[in-house]
Amino acid sequence: MTPPDPTQIIAEALTPLLGPAGLLRGPSVPERNTRDWSGTTAFRPAMVLRPTDTAQLSACLRTCHEQGQNLVVQGGLTGLCGGGTPQAGEVALSLERMNRIEEIDAVGMTATVQAGVILEQLQGAASQEGLAFPLDFGSRGSCTLGGNLACNAGGNSVIRYGVARDLCLGLEVVLADGTVLTQLNRMTKNTSGFDLKQIFIGSEGSLGVIARAVLRLYPQQRDRATALVAAATFAQVLTVLGHARSELGPKLCAFEVMWDNYLQEVRRQLPTVPMPLLTPAGDVPRFTVLLEIESQSGAEAALLEFLNRALEASEITDGVLAQSQTQAAEFWAVRDAIAQLLQIYRSSLAFDVSLPLKTMQAYSEQVAAALERDFPGMTALCFGHLGDGTLHYIVDVPPSQDKQPILDLVLQPLQQHGGAVSAEHGIGIAKRDYLELSRNAAEIAQMRKLKQWFDPRGILNPGRVFR
Repeated sequence: MTPPDPTQIIAEALTPLLGPAGLLRGPSVPERNTRDWSGTTAFRPAMVLRPTDTAQLSACLRTCHEQGQNLVVQGGLTGLCGGGTPQAGEVALSLERMNRIEEIDAVGMTATVQAGVILEQLQGAASQEGLAFPLDFGSRGSCTLGGNLACNAGGNSVIRYGVARDLCLGLEVVLADGTVLTQLNRMTKNTSGFDLKQIFIGSEGSLGVIARAVLRLYPQQRDRATALVAAATFAQVLTVLGHARSELGPKLCAFEVMWDNYLQEVRRQLPTVPMPLLTPAGDVPRFTVLLEIESQSGAEAALLEFLNRALEASEITDGVLAQSQTQAAEFWAVRDAIAQLLQIYRSSLAFDVSLPLKTMQAYSEQVAAALERDFPGMTALCFGHLGDGTLHYIVDVPPSQDKQPILDLVLQPLQQHGGAVSAEHGIGIAKRDYLELSRNAAEIAQMRKLKQWFDPRGILNPGRVFR
């Protein structure tokens, strides 16, 4: 006798609750729910569950738990490690309809949001109240806050405001069996028992599904100044960073570094993107730093003074201060051009690694030399949020090329340099075989125990983080 199809049982149980827009099957499954941005091998899910609130999310998880049905949790699908890409036999659980900003508390400076809210939407809503939500990166128009928290995302302003974990005061999480854990704390200080939210932030949806969050807001800074500066050596870059921290202090909110290989590729592939800094020979500088500061007043004068002193001390070789918000946006367009490059490349590997600053350039040079030795002519780009030790390495890989040797080449050296295989995109599927480079056996064993405790049937994002 043929056993019953669990997806049919799930559909019959949940369709009355979710409605026709909340449960999609077969040809109704949208193409967008079949893969994230990673390029990981994907399988079309038999079903997409699209709850609109915590109660519906709980029912979805409880029903799938009862049937032993594996789920892949999906937010904005902007991840680069395969965490949101469906694997064989999985049902997609999409939080895209849990997209309400429930409250902006201008007095307490908090936002209470559902997990499917797009980052840019919260930034805009906060701005209308004279506040700011400082988490920011190029995918702001697509990524969701639940996904940002699930991967403990970093981004452009970490040097001043910290990572997603630092911006979260409270969470509501639904466990694999449908149990709802509500810790929607709104206070900065609360040591009343265990802070359970910390377990779920950065767990990549493998321990529970984030449903709602209370996030910290900040006063909107009225004055902002942006500059691009050129440096001939990585030592100069580090000197500029050190002096920016000490001289500009808390005004410093972004310190983005672009290697020449990245800028050369932007110039070649995207000729309409302005290149404000070029050498006398017409080439891009060896290193280009995007500096941004913000304050209530005097930002431009403070940054100009800093640039003039750095030029006089020969810490930088050139610099340009944005004269308008339009020009500042043009500066950022150079840094954010990576999103366009990833769309151009037919097949690529995108690495987000973190390293101690003192070993970053040695690691970068080692990887570049190994790539040129083993894969001559292959495009490799380097840039990063240097203020928080994050380095992005993008390799344009021909579709026919086996990616495994390149993964080994880029990730294996991190161990000797004291680095981590993931800075802000998580482990997912792509890096699960490299976790031991950054975590020891005892740590991984405890992670597995947590997984077993919170998800005993192993239905949440199976095969992510570790096998």
